[in-house]
Amino acid sequence: MDSHAIISAARIRFVLVGTQHPGNIGAAARALKTMGLTRLVLVQPEKFPHEEACRRAAGADDLLAQAVVAPDVATAVADCRLVLGCTARSRRVALEEHSPRQAAARLAQAAGAGPVALLFGRERTGLTNEELQLCHAAVHIDANPDYSSLNLAAAVQVLAYETRLALQDAAAPVEDPAEPRPAPATHAQLEGFFAQLAQTLEQIDFHKGRAPESAMRKLRRLYLRTDLDEKEVRLLRGILADCQRMARLAQPEG
Repeated sequence: MDSHAIISAARIRFVLVGTQHPGNIGAAARALKTMGLTRLVLVQPEKFPHEEACRRAAGADDLLAQAVVAPDVATAVADCRLVLGCTARSRRVALEEHSPRQAAARLAQAAGAGPVALLFGRERTGLTNEELQLCHAAVHIDANPDYSSLNLAAAVQVLAYETRLALQDAAAPVEDPAEPRPAPATHAQLEGFFAQLAQTLEQIDFHKGRAPESAMRKLRRLYLRTDLDEKEVRLLRGILADCQRMARLAQPEG
């Protein structure tokens, strides 16, 4: 990979969530290293560090030593500009779905602007609906429908390979120095916006007694599709702040 691809590769983190078998962590580290990727993040691993992880890493011990352990998904991806979640089956959380090749191309492109993440769930149950809710889109590996059980480390290898190809194919971004592109909003900035949006809708009685979850899921999908940048999030939050102020003024005194 050229220097631009190497820089982008360092911004792509593979996040393993709730991994139950330490051997899969080691095998995933090995899969990443063979493809020139280095960022491994572990969210609440059941057993780590562990000698089985080191044994299965087969020379990728440096990736294990550098692995970041996070308490939850939101913390692991807080500074990311794009978050994709691997899932093996349809969920109630309706997300745009990518093939591994499409996902890798999107990751490689977004990594030019900052950190991005690819989430892998637990061996038996995958990612929860709540964790998928934090993703911009889902990734599905099209396996044999009669035997679609894919080992975690094997899934990591598939996506790591596609990511390497995408990084090699990605052209260096060309920016007009007179009109630099604003930085995409981070995951934490988007979550702050969504929290304020939910609060505002409650204050103006938008839901009219209905459960707010369905509307918020649809609004999240709508805004995540637009690829908001930092300035746009600030603008939207300013509008919400004025809406909240007007809602407070409209409340009867006493």
